[in-house]
Amino acid sequence: MNDITATMFSKDFVDELLKPQQLYSHRTLKTVLTRLAHASIMRLNPASMDKLYELMLMAFKYQVFLCPRPKDLLLITYNHIDTIRELVKDTPVVVNQVDEMHRKMIEVYSSLSEGEFQLLRQTLLIFFQDMHVRLSLFLKNKVQNPNGRFALSTSGPVPHGIYVPGLIRVFDSKGREVRRSQFPTGGTYSSSVKEGCFELRGDRVITLGVNMYTVHHPEETQTCKAPPVKTNDTPNPLAKEELNLLARLMGSMKDENKSKTETGFWINLFTTDEEEDQASDSRGADDSMFGLISIQAMQDEQAATELAQIAGQFAEQKQPEFTSCTKGDDLLAMMDDL
Repeated sequence: MNDITATMFSKDFVDELLKPQQLYSHRTLKTVLTRLAHASIMRLNPASMDKLYELMLMAFKYQVFLCPRPKDLLLITYNHIDTIRELVKDTPVVVNQVDEMHRKMIEVYSSLSEGEFQLLRQTLLIFFQDMHVRLSLFLKNKVQNPNGRFALSTSGPVPHGIYVPGLIRVFDSKGREVRRSQFPTGGTYSSSVKEGCFELRGDRVITLGVNMYTVHHPEETQTCKAPPVKTNDTPNPLAKEELNLLARLMGSMKDENKSKTETGFWINLFTTDEEEDQASDSRGADDSMFGLISIQAMQDEQAATELAQIAGQFAEQKQPEFTSCTKGDDLLAMMDDL
């Protein structure tokens, strides 16, 4: 973590990020993330890197969606920085890099208007609009639908400085209130407690941007009150005969009519399963008479995945790269030097 943070918050890298520029493409951003992750001794295979990239994008997309005000994007980012600072607190040199980055962000973004923050938020949402990756954490907490879209709540505190909806006030020409009426809002809203701190250190108030996996979820600790289901441990003779038929069809077991002694067999569905490897090591010499049937259950899926990756590479090569020579090249070249 210290190596990755030191690379990510280096002076040259930060200066390049804070330059006024167009938003990077998904391809460039993924390349930057890969090189940041490989700045340490950690190495991730392409499949793990794809999952990490999708997790990062969907988590940040959810935070941008729930952002109460456009300006609160800064509070989300400051929560990120506060968490990183806590991770490297035992390395003063890296902590100084994080603090310097935080000061530069305050200097650059604190002077933006509400309209500029709204434009920034809209640009990020356009960048994320085609991302609908389903995350198990979001699905379990029922904040994401099975189609990958977020289920936003219609209740909770309103943004700081905003009135709670549900009240209509009518004023006369002199500015005096003459009538009040209420209307149903379809949700339960409350006033905001206070505004978050935009300084180097302080209470950010909002929890968007903190570690999602440290939040307590009550549903994870509830016990099931359903009555226990009684299971029948009696062997099923039909299942045994089906396995025998499967073995004979695969040529690894002789017909029972040709031999008086019935021989057993092992079926290995997943050759990469640790439990299968441990089971094969634990079998002794007495089991040498048993045949081993290896069924490549994942072969078709792996072949389909490889074909999809190859097709994706051809598709990427056919797409015109209008901005590949300008957008993100300086950043990637600088990371090579780091």
